[in-house]
Amino acid sequence: MGKIVKMEAQRLGLGLLTLFVVSLIIFLGVELLPGDLAEAILGQAATPETVAAFRRELMLDLPAHERHLNWLGGMLQGDMGRSLANQREISELIGGRLANTLFLAALAALISVPLAVTLGALAALYRNTFYDRCVNVVTLSSISFPEFFVAYILVFFLAVQLGWFPSISNVSEGLGFWERAFRTALPAFTLTLVVVAHMMRMTRAAIINLLASPYI
Repeated sequence: MGKIVKMEAQRLGLGLLTLFVVSLIIFLGVELLPGDLAEAILGQAATPETVAAFRRELMLDLPAHERHLNWLGGMLQGDMGRSLANQREISELIGGRLANTLFLAALAALISVPLAVTLGALAALYRNTFYDRCVNVVTLSSISFPEFFVAYILVFFLAVQLGWFPSISNVSEGLGFWERAFRTALPAFTLTLVVVAHMMRMTRAAIINLLASPYI
């Protein structure tokens, strides 16, 4: 048990270190860009006094390392700052998108996990048959194609040709579960095809190894 906790702590620490390095690289990349952010937002008609006041408001007058440390401190306290585009809290903007992402992931998992386990078990039980070969060809094909290409194919057939699902849809907070599921069906099917391919092959290999065990 201690080894598992130690390994999880190492993985968590490595993940946090990776996030810190990525944030540092992005911050330095933005810092090296030409031009002044305050002048770009206020425009050429802004007076030097207005630009200076706006730079103080955005804390652009501070050294780069202090700004990065202030940002890290705010992130550790849950303060992600405010968007310069619409002056809304970044946590509020991410919150709605995160909820939609989690709903899409859960919907794709509800479809893909039972389907992958069933197809993988049947492929293992009837291995080297016509069914097994067909499933392997389909799964290998879905793994080989990029997700966006699979999405385009599904949109073309299921939305444009057949008209079963909307090709473009908005998801808001007031939607019910079934309406939300209907609007996110095409992205969920795209994720399902990719996930099922990997899970089915892993399930097939695991069951074949299990069937080859002496006690079986």
